[in-house]
Amino acid sequence: MGSVSTNFVLLDGQGGGSAVLWKKYLRTQGAPLAVLKTGLRLMSESGNWQICGVGATGSGRELAGVVLGADLVKNEITAHAAAALSVDGSVSTILEIGGQDSKLIILRDGVVVDFAMNTVCAAGTGSFLDQQAHRLGISIEEFGALALRSKNPVRIAGRCTVFAESDMVHKQQMGVDIADIAAGLCAAMVRNFLSGLAKGRELLPLIFFQGGVAANAGMRRFFSEALQQPLYVPEHHEVMGAIGAALLAKEAVGGGTRRTRFLGLDKILHSQVTTQVFECGRCPNCCEISEVWRDGAFLASWGARCGRQGRADQSG
Repeated sequence: MGSVSTNFVLLDGQGGGSAVLWKKYLRTQGAPLAVLKTGLRLMSESGNWQICGVGATGSGRELAGVVLGADLVKNEITAHAAAALSVDGSVSTILEIGGQDSKLIILRDGVVVDFAMNTVCAAGTGSFLDQQAHRLGISIEEFGALALRSKNPVRIAGRCTVFAESDMVHKQQMGVDIADIAAGLCAAMVRNFLSGLAKGRELLPLIFFQGGVAANAGMRRFFSEALQQPLYVPEHHEVMGAIGAALLAKEAVGGGTRRTRFLGLDKILHSQVTTQVFECGRCPNCCEISEVWRDGAFLASWGARCGRQGRADQSG
């Protein structure tokens, strides 16, 4: 569960690898709980599944974990690494660009030894390309193919979304071909990623390119040119985080030998989950606390720096 997309996968519990039986990539659109229910409803309609274990990852993993009754909640670095290693155990570098952030993961002998994330500015993320595609009047699905048609990519300032947009508008006013602008934006994102995240790090092959942005042929081209080596894009690149969470959940339930904490599709789909936010005034911290409720019953909360969590805990 991320800020831009919420991804679902079902892995074959009987197999030893990461055989994907079903997957769905949905736009979160600022409504994570509604999208979570939509995905689970589509999952239930796709077959008569026996769910033996559930994992959650992404920036909204804590919320998803509570609502689902997940057996395991893991950070995205661990999840993406687990998914890549299930495809090829020799992977040494993972480039991952999602809608909210971008990540560089360094592995050696199947172990994560270093990583870096861009979580401050949208200039290195998928949402940046989404915004620029909208400004160019094209769909994000067309963006990569358009960039490949470029003969003379223009140089666009990619360190900041504001400067990039100003630079792009200026290039448009000068009559620069739209394909050259699209290619310039891809190249700017690659420069931003490598200068910000890869600085001082050795990017050894095999290099995986994961995340929704890996579908962009222009990004693949400029990454390969900058690194002077090919990239491997997994078949299920857009849901690799979810695959990793499922694999780790499978371990957590002993391959199905231990009972899952998953609440069940019917219970989740037929219950009403809501969130509330309030400011705690019990001390000068004035923490903003987010709560989750199901059918009027308190589930969990986050945000209190003193340890008190939830209104029930505020009374004492």
